[in-house]
Amino acid sequence: MKIITAVLLFVAPPLASGFTTLSGGRVGTKLDAAIFFDSQTGNTEKCAGYLGEASGVPIEYIGDATEDTIKGEDCIIVGAPTWHTGEDECRSGTAWDEWLYDTLPNLGLEGKRVAIFGCGDQQSYSDYYCDAAGELYDQFTAAGAKVYGFTSTDGYEHVESKAEVEDGKFCGLMFDEDNQYDLSEERANSWIAQLKQEGFFV
Repeated sequence: MKIITAVLLFVAPPLASGFTTLSGGRVGTKLDAAIFFDSQTGNTEKCAGYLGEASGVPIEYIGDATEDTIKGEDCIIVGAPTWHTGEDECRSGTAWDEWLYDTLPNLGLEGKRVAIFGCGDQQSYSDYYCDAAGELYDQFTAAGAKVYGFTSTDGYEHVESKAEVEDGKFCGLMFDEDNQYDLSEERANSWIAQLKQEGFFV
């Protein structure tokens, strides 16, 4: 007499908004999405990593990204440090400075879903906190992109910021790895959850 053992396999259903569970409990998206950044000291790269872990979305240096890659994404998260304080343009001191003016206007990103993050130092540069994120906002909106993920300025200690594009609102998520590094991962997780609620990844 043969004995047949039945094995039931549980397959986790997809999550809402195009997300599925990956190994290790991470969450990934079925959509084409990516995080593009550049970094001066490594702080912005670290914060991009937090966002990548929270979202399951790959991260890539903007200088390594092809035009076709960026145009092919359903939604993109972009981030930069602020290095050239007090400047009207080219504030990050990274590859973004040329890319925003030489490449972005020619990509045809009208209607592209974009979310922005920045990295700055509230204590040493409190009058220019995350100004480069404000430049990302200005240039992507000028190119017709739709920006998601505005956040409150509550809990920050800066004096002025060009990333504060509405009263009491940043144009995205701002990090401070110099003075508030202990809040960075929590801020990243909360922001990704907010973007999901806003339909950014749909």
